[in-house]
Amino acid sequence: MPIRMWMLDLAREQAPTRDHLYQYASIAQEAGFTHLGLYLEHRFAYPSTPWAHGKGAVTPAMVRDVASEFPSLEIVPFINLLGHVEGLIYTEEGKQYREELFKGLQACPSCPEFVDLCGKILDDTLQAFSSQIVHIGGDETAQLNVCPRCQEASEGQADPKGWLYARHFGALAQKVVEAGRTPAVWGDIFLEHPEALATLPQSTILFDWQYFSGVADTAKKLGFHGHQVVGCPTIHTYNAVWCHLKETEQNIRQVAADSKDLSGTCLTMWEGGLFGTYDTLFPIVDWAGKLLQGHDTGDLFRAYDEAGQGKWARLMADEIPALGGPFAFSKIRNGLKCRMLLYSNPFLAWMHHGEELNGPAGDEAFAIANKALQATDDEAYKLPAVFLRSAVEFVRMAELAHKEYALCQPDAAIGHIAPARYLFETLERTAKSAHTRIGGSLADIERCKAARLHVEKVMDRLRKYGRRELGYLPAFEVITNPRFMPHDQGCWWLVNQWANQ
Repeated sequence: MPIRMWMLDLAREQAPTRDHLYQYASIAQEAGFTHLGLYLEHRFAYPSTPWAHGKGAVTPAMVRDVASEFPSLEIVPFINLLGHVEGLIYTEEGKQYREELFKGLQACPSCPEFVDLCGKILDDTLQAFSSQIVHIGGDETAQLNVCPRCQEASEGQADPKGWLYARHFGALAQKVVEAGRTPAVWGDIFLEHPEALATLPQSTILFDWQYFSGVADTAKKLGFHGHQVVGCPTIHTYNAVWCHLKETEQNIRQVAADSKDLSGTCLTMWEGGLFGTYDTLFPIVDWAGKLLQGHDTGDLFRAYDEAGQGKWARLMADEIPALGGPFAFSKIRNGLKCRMLLYSNPFLAWMHHGEELNGPAGDEAFAIANKALQATDDEAYKLPAVFLRSAVEFVRMAELAHKEYALCQPDAAIGHIAPARYLFETLERTAKSAHTRIGGSLADIERCKAARLHVEKVMDRLRKYGRRELGYLPAFEVITNPRFMPHDQGCWWLVNQWANQ
């Protein structure tokens, strides 16, 4: 029987309880999935990494309980043993394993201590999970062969990066085979370094993730040496204020069609942080599960109609993207969400999106957000609409403050941004409710706190320096930046490329 898997990203600060995991497993099973993948990174309490157990990390006991409660559903670990180990290398104990100083997300495959740690993490995984498939990661290792140790080890190799990658993952995959399990690896690096495929055990499954096209061409390349291939579409929520339903449906349909002659399909779902709401995506999961079983029940908007959220979904996934700008479909993480919350400086949202959100697009987005809030009684669905409305409101507050500041009217400027403190308090409460309801991001709560505190800091700066007390008036983009330094009129903290060195 072909693999039908739903993979859930827990690494973006998710903190699910046992009951939340039961809920996810129940949804996967009812939708007809044969496997539930848990993408873990540092959000699993490996016994070998007690120094990296963040609050709310999933425990081995929780995994065993879910597997016991849902015996017909294979609970598959997705661990990371080279790239995407940022949750390890940015800790005091784990920084010894990094490939580069204060940069990127990859460890060093030529570091003996890291190789030893990988073996221990894999042993922990084999102990905690009873699944036949054990996914050992391997994607997005862009920092291969950067450090001197790797360059020395790979000297003389025709393809140094491919050689390092093959040496590292070939051994780890073999360890899984020797444990009587089936190793799985992401396929993207093998597409860049195809000669590395020959080093993998024949039983290895390659997960071909293609989020903007099908897998017909790439799967052929990955299967050249006879390895099984699983096609992987995604739910396009990481690159949206909420979700791009049309592009999601197109991607799932195309990959599912291309995967009919492969070993299966794995639906990926990424980034529940930055006000992502996994429980608003369950209709997509159910729809995809039916589609993979050969039951075409119409488009995704119909799936939301059946869930009683059709009007809301059309507002957030049809009308909002149609506005373009920060709401349009893209291939990267949504910029508005990042600038409001991720970078600890919400004024970046004003700097980059002020022109759009202070114009007709902002008017329409604000109106649509209010309509979406009125269209649902479900707290889960309210959250993305609250964020959208808050983002537009904040950018408009900042623009009014900027205009007064430019006229050396700091008191009036402060009056315009002061309400933003309460805006971020509201977002903080919303983030807390998501954490309680579905195990949502703990970091989002702190991001809202940080944004509120930064607004207060900016208000203080405007009060101190908004009448040219420095002899000059810093640009609004400058005085609102966390690194602003009085009397550094040339902004050396910004213009020097070695700022983080």
